[in-house]
Amino acid sequence: MSYTYTTQQQLRAAFWGELPDWLTGNARIYVRGQRQNDYPADTRTAWCDWIDSLERDGQISEALAQLAIL
Repeated sequence: MSYTYTTQQQLRAAFWGELPDWLTGNARIYVRGQRQNDYPADTRTAWCDWIDSLERDGQISEALAQLAIL
């Protein structure tokens, strides 16, 4: 099977490039070196929902979905 994304780096770049429209303010700001839990809850929720949807659609493997961190 061929996946759209195969690394966490690809996932992060795509996520920050395709942020959901409803994210506003600080939730839309990428900070280099910031850990996942340092971001607002809206950003973390959007990330998890986005990862889940990619896995359901077959764009990433289940293993990558389980490992992926913002």
